[in-house]
Parts: sequence; C-alpha cells; structure tokens
Amino acid sequence: MSSLYFDIREDQWPLVYDDKYNVSFCGFEKFHVFDAKKWRNIIQYLIEANFITRECLVKPLEAKENELLLVHTKKYLKSLKWSGKVAMIAEVPVVACVPNILVQHAYLKPMRLQTGGSVLAGKLALDRGWAINVGGGFHHCSASRGGGFCPYADITLLIRNLLLHCGVQNAMIVDLDAHQGNGYQRDFLGVPEVYIMDMYNRHIYPKDEEAKRAIRRKIELGNKVEDLEYMLKLRKNLKAALHEFKPDILVYNAGTDILDSDPLGHMRISEVGIIKRDEFVFEICKEQHIPVVMLTSGGYLRKTAKIIADSIMNLKSKGLIGHRHKE
Repeated sequence: MSSLYFDIREDQWPLVYDDKYNVSFCGFEKFHVFDAKKWRNIIQYLIEANFITRECLVKPLEAKENELLLVHTKKYLKSLKWSGKVAMIAEVPVVACVPNILVQHAYLKPMRLQTGGSVLAGKLALDRGWAINVGGGFHHCSASRGGGFCPYADITLLIRNLLLHCGVQNAMIVDLDAHQGNGYQRDFLGVPEVYIMDMYNRHIYPKDEEAKRAIRRKIELGNKVEDLEYMLKLRKNLKAALHEFKPDILVYNAGTDILDSDPLGHMRISEVGIIKRDEFVFEICKEQHIPVVMLTSGGYLRKTAKIIADSIMNLKSKGLIGHRHKE
C-alpha cells in the first residue's frame, strides 16, 4: 500500500490542501506569469465564503524519493539536484543561479507535497465518490523528463498507485487544460488500461507528436475558441468516450488556462464557461457512478483562484459534491 495513503475523518471533505503548496522564492516568483499563491487564494476564497473551515481540509504527505521511483527514473530525480535543470522546467532562468538547497526547499518540496496530494486524492475519490486536490495536475512531466512548470509526474503516479494497490482495473484521464498533456501520455503510451481524452489548443506548447499517439480521443482546438463551440465539443466527446470505455475512476485535469485573456492558453472561455465545464464533468461522473478526482493544473491569471473556488461552490450547490460518504 502507498505510504501516501491514509483514511480521513468523517467530518473532513476529500479536499486536499496544505499551505506549504505555495511557492515562495525570495521574491523570484514575481518574474513568472504563474500566480505562485494560487492554491492559498482558492482556499482563502472558500473560507471567506463560509463554505469550509480549515478543519474540513485534508493535509497530504510529501511524495518522497521511494514513492517517486514508482514512476521516475533515478537519473531524472538526480538531475533535479542541479538548479539549471530546475530553472528550465520551472521556466524561470534566474533559478539557475540559486543554490540547489534553496531550490529544493522553496520550489521542489511544495511540488512534491502537491504530488502526494494527487496520489491521496485518487484514493479518497474511490472512498467518497469524488476528491479535489487543490493543486497538482503536472501533465507535462513524464518518467524521465520534466517541463512546462511540471517537475513531477503526479498523474502517472496517482494512476499507477490505484492500479497497484486499490483493485482499480482501468482509468480514464480527461485533460481540459489548454495545453496537451504530453507527460502522462508518454508514460501511458501502449497501455490499454488507461484511456486518454485530451482537448487542447493545437497551436501552443508542447506540440508533442510522439505523445499524441497515446490519446484515444483527441480534440484539437484553435486559438480564440469560445464557450459554445467548447461546450458542444466537450459534451459530445466525453459522452462518446464513456460509451467506448467504462473506467473505474476518472482523473480530471481541470486547467483554467482556457480562460479568456490567459497569457499562455490563447482561448476565450468565460468564467461561467469554466464553471459549467466542471459541472458537466462531475455531473456525467455522478450519473454513471464513476469516482472522479480533480486536479487544478494550469491557469496563470490572478483571477483564476476565485473562479476555481466559485466552481467548487457551484458543484456543491448542484449536489455534485458533498462531505458525506458518496453523497
């Protein structure tokens, strides 16, 4: 059994978060488009709305080397001890000049904690019918290569643990981040137990043609796609995917970089469009009795934290999530 798994109290929600998720890099994080406090801000909005208390939340364990080796090569993990390598993955060149001990503490440790959160959320989704890691979704990282701000392959690790330890026979990944999820795609190339549906902007990073061979249902969008086209394609394709393949669990990579004016996604989905998107995914999972685990993934504007918080509250108001057992 994974050392990252543990049972939670009945009064806790399967909402996984720790304040140590947030990246603080002596102010260097200001050089990056990413809101390094996004995860804290989501929780802050939920608390201010009297939606949750801190006692409701589940604090995960950090994914240590022995857990990471279930997916990653020793060579790859060793390469993260070089600040230049981490700077390339995080896309913050100045990090190359920072002593690695500080890089480990300020950036990689929070990422390992979020990775542990994704693994735990997978198990909690089986137990409760749903779970949300308020972090994770590092979909550009594979066993031997990081990139696009993603240093650890948390999606691969989440699924491998479920297949190994939890009696899960198969899984579906539904990736609705604006970017192609090439990391786990490389890891699951030729693995029939994992069905991948990926809907992304074909004009932006990473354009990984080899990884695309792993996608069973590929929906390539153009720049500036708007709500109506997006939702029609999502509804049609997710229904078709679930007709083709019946998963024991659905891993939902819910990136918010599809938002209009996101500097990297180049799409035009409204705030309401994102909330409706999440609602549809949870609704179809509930209808078909499929446990769903949501990861927050990409989303680079300061306002995305409030959208994610609003979406979680909307899921509750629609009766799609609740803290009781498989409510």
